[in-house]
Amino acid sequence: MDRHEKQKKSEFVHIGSILEKVLKMYRRESDTGLTEIWNLWNSIVNSNIADNARPAAIKGRLLLVHVASSAWIHQLQFLKDDIVTRMNMALGKEVIEDIKFRIGPL
Repeated sequence: MDRHEKQKKSEFVHIGSILEKVLKMYRRESDTGLTEIWNLWNSIVNSNIADNARPAAIKGRLLLVHVASSAWIHQLQFLKDDIVTRMNMALGKEVIEDIKFRIGPL
């Protein structure tokens, strides 16, 4: 293996750049909204929230967000309406009506 191949294999790739391709392969077309939400999440919430909460699924207009602990569920309940509003504004249409927070893998 030459130096160029080693360098190419050791480069990091952001998960967001490959997530859309993977989701398209394994999910229905209607789930592509989750890809948009995933890509916007860090710009919608602050970095502390982004480190402790991640979009996991979307069903209809309900967004399921996995969080690190019950304390995060409690805290994010207070911010839920603001997150919904900001997400819909960023998407340019009303995609999310409600968010459910659940402890899960980040």
